Amino acid sequence: MSLIDKLFDRSTWERFYEYKSALRCSKKFTKELRGFIDSESYLAYKERILSCTDLPLPSKSVISKMSSQKKRTVYKYPYEFNMILKLLTYLTLRKYDHIFSHCLYSFRPGVCAKDAIMSITRTHDLHSLYSYKIDVSDYFNSIPVDNMTSILEKTITDDNKLLHFMKSLLNEEHALSGDKTVIVQKGIMAGTPISSFYANLYLKDLDEYFSEHGILYARYSDDIIVFSKNKEKLDSYKKIILETLETKGLTVNPAKEVSAAPEDGFCFLGVEVKNGNIDIAPSSVTKLKQKMRRKARALSRWYHRENLDGTKAAAAFIRIFNHKLLEVNEDSDLTWSLWFFPVITTSNSLHEIDLYAQDLIRYLISGRHTKSRFNVRYEELKSLGYRSLVNEYYRAEE
Repeated sequence: MSLIDKLFDRSTWERFYEYKSALRCSKKFTKELRGFIDSESYLAYKERILSCTDLPLPSKSVISKMSSQKKRTVYKYPYEFNMILKLLTYLTLRKYDHIFSHCLYSFRPGVCAKDAIMSITRTHDLHSLYSYKIDVSDYFNSIPVDNMTSILEKTITDDNKLLHFMKSLLNEEHALSGDKTVIVQKGIMAGTPISSFYANLYLKDLDEYFSEHGILYARYSDDIIVFSKNKEKLDSYKKIILETLETKGLTVNPAKEVSAAPEDGFCFLGVEVKNGNIDIAPSSVTKLKQKMRRKARALSRWYHRENLDGTKAAAAFIRIFNHKLLEVNEDSDLTWSLWFFPVITTSNSLHEIDLYAQDLIRYLISGRHTKSRFNVRYEELKSLGYRSLVNEYYRAEE
């Protein structure tokens, strides 16, 4: 049976629901998924998907990247079609997982970013290795569609319906931008569910090279790191990576290209490994603090404009960052407590963030940047729901 046919099989949807329910997935999503299945909304697109005709166009939008002022282009399909693509992605990633190398850690069943860090840090001579780390620039939207289609044809040789459907989506040149239909170079469309499978597949041969040669290497989608015992060998690995990317029509983000000596340690996936310690990378801490500062300023303007008590703004700030850092949400894999807490071995960065957050909350309550803001006691912060990252980290270890 083709994976396309399974999209309209109730039992397949029920298994998908069981899987999602067993994860640390938000109640909102599982409730929506339950309603989608019970209403059999997936049948609405059956004929269009089976015939690959009149498929919906994705909507193009430009959004701010998380914790920064930078912009990125993402695509999104209509709700019902997007939900169907989520199931298709779930099925595809499992059916074809066996073709990927062990050094690929993105979007794989039972594998996550934590495994990449843990695998690397288990290397007995890691402290003596040179490293080279890069980030592929605008990876998802830069992948040439013709190249991706060719790779799919060589990979999906056992499911013609699936191949035809995937090619139909990729080869569609149009997208919606506001209320206009435009022609775009959209690559594999960042933001759409099935793009995760394409992202894994496109650099599969690069992963295989380092895996087959027994070289310490890891890739998480567009983030790549490789290690070597000497600088000369590392330069040869760097050359292989850059030449492969060039051949595939990709470029490196120069701001995130780093060659490091053993004593410098390395940063990968938001984590810094240095001097035997694993901590949150300085850049990750800086981005979070910037996001906190922007949110505090916005809340300050809000409560002054509405002539409200500053405690309301402080409580809102606390709710927002408790949700982002400590609670299960739609991006649960990116929740700090689930990602960083099991990996880091020190609370130094958490302590720095705690102090910064407390300072902003005191500012919101007092309305002052002066020393008088410290008249706001820690107990008042806790009464508003504040939770210390350091305390939560050590509680998670118990």
